Amino acid sequence: MKVRGARIRRTRKGDFELRLPPAERDVLRTLPAQLRAVLRSDDPALERLFPPAYVEDPSLEQEYRELVREDLTAARESSLDVMEATIDASRLDEEQVLAWLGALNDLRLVLGTRLDVTEELYEAGIRDDDPRAPAFAVYQYLGWLQEQVVEGLAQGIDPAGTRD
Repeated sequence: MKVRGARIRRTRKGDFELRLPPAERDVLRTLPAQLRAVLRSDDPALERLFPPAYVEDPSLEQEYRELVREDLTAARESSLDVMEATIDASRLDEEQVLAWLGALNDLRLVLGTRLDVTEELYEAGIRDDDPRAPAFAVYQYLGWLQEQVVEGLAQGIDPAGTRD
């Protein structure tokens, strides 16, 4: 099924057409560097990306973080690298689309944490004169684009759960 207006859609060849207008590419172009700047910090906005595993035991929590944090950070940076390298592409392969999905998810989680987005706030929205309005618009856009990626990936799966 061809989805009209879709930003990302699977082609008959099995790759993905990336149909982003220049203005959207320009916004997306700025985001990976912003996330990369905070990924190796202790910024509280990263809590959703690195949730605590041992809340009740600080010693175990520290040991856990020492074991996995570097690998998790490297994987997130790798997805950001792919997004940056392919931001002007018109076609992506499945591995690149999956990297985009991961990067979009990470960007949205951090921005949502910074904005303190709750279900109520998401449903109600933010007034245009709120200083958070531009960031909230980016947050909503990232969620919509993430949905576009998932729909594009799903185009290759039949209802029985197997690939076409």
